[in-house]
Amino acid sequence: MKTIASQRKIVVSADGPGLISQAGGLLLLETLRVTGLGRELSTQLEPWRPARAIHDPGKVVADLALTLALGGDCLADIAMLRTQPELFGPVASDPTVSRLIDRLAADPVRALKAIRVARAIARERAWTLAGNHAPGADGELIGIDIDATIVIAHSDKQQAAPTWKKTFGFHPMTVFADHGAGGGGEPLAIVLRPGNAGSNTAADHITATRLALAQLPKQRRRQVLIRTDSGGGTHEFLSWLTRPGRRLSYSIGFTLTEEVQAAILALPAQAWTPAYNAEGQVRPGAWVAELTGMVTVDGWPKGMRLIVRKERPHPGAQLRFTDIDGHRFTCFVTNTKRGQLADLELRHRRRARCEDRIRAAKDTGLRNLPLHDFTQNQIWTEIVALACELLAWMQMLALDGPAHRYEPKRLRLRLFAVAARLVRGGRRLRLRITASWPWAGQLVTAITRLQALPAPT
Repeated sequence: MKTIASQRKIVVSADGPGLISQAGGLLLLETLRVTGLGRELSTQLEPWRPARAIHDPGKVVADLALTLALGGDCLADIAMLRTQPELFGPVASDPTVSRLIDRLAADPVRALKAIRVARAIARERAWTLAGNHAPGADGELIGIDIDATIVIAHSDKQQAAPTWKKTFGFHPMTVFADHGAGGGGEPLAIVLRPGNAGSNTAADHITATRLALAQLPKQRRRQVLIRTDSGGGTHEFLSWLTRPGRRLSYSIGFTLTEEVQAAILALPAQAWTPAYNAEGQVRPGAWVAELTGMVTVDGWPKGMRLIVRKERPHPGAQLRFTDIDGHRFTCFVTNTKRGQLADLELRHRRRARCEDRIRAAKDTGLRNLPLHDFTQNQIWTEIVALACELLAWMQMLALDGPAHRYEPKRLRLRLFAVAARLVRGGRRLRLRITASWPWAGQLVTAITRLQALPAPT
């Protein structure tokens, strides 16, 4: 069978002058500028700059974050930037990058603190520039979602261990700030842990929450809703959250014990009210009720409310031993005193967006920890957080509509990976994007918005 399509031979040569790949990376460069993140990294990491060094450690770390945001997954992928100094400036060699990671890993406590200070300062700047689009700008609580995830290791790296899912690797604890239904989210903390670390370890939840709260602007730290699954439903963690002076709200999964099951069975039919779906509309086959006062809560914080949801499993779902009378039950506790039960339950269930944030982080360097030493991989996870924040801040400041929620893969396909020609004229550089690129207008508009924002003084 013959085709009628043209099959002309394409001759390939590597001699195109003035061409820039990953031209959309200019969005991330402008985000570094307007948030002051690049400058703050340079300031905080100055102690790790050797005498007579050419490359600034802060610039090297920022370049690594750019590399991960653009799709890289190891230190050597920084070569993608090095070949285009016209756009990304001078980029360190692979040995220079490796030596910097070694120096930072030799003093991980101070190095991690320095990077986190730079992140917190830049975050406050980004949220200020975002105005009404920033988390919590409307006076509502900021959802702070805590969850652990598995990162598989394919070699014998330091502190890699068997996980509870019978894999081998690490079990980091992550904390993300939720931007709400109209946006994405940004990492506040990624705490690297061995693979055999527990899912309900209160000390790790407290450490992750401390780091997350320190990342928030001071005026937002009491405007927080801590959300976790039942792994966070421990006496120690809840007692820490409710200490006098903290003023934190929480919505945390609760284990379905035998006492809770007995209380559920004792509920009268009129105690159940319809639950809501993701759009806030009544969902058929799902109900919520309150168990506060029906279950012993000795040792738990005062004012804690226990709320239960029941629903009919979807067709084909395998029933669990905790399913009662053909219904699936889940519980959570909260200290919020007002609001309808269905609204509180929907607010809690929206913590599932944390899974989307984790997936995006794994697409931005967290899927594989490329270094051997545990402290080196701690530095790597901090760079992953930087890369995710660059993407989140860029979307918050420059994009709108559906693009505000693009995940990294779609951002790279539509905005970052476009090629362009860099031309000089009229004492300025001009990046010329092909007019046939479907998202060229969106990219130009986004870059123009960022360039109109002032850099911090």
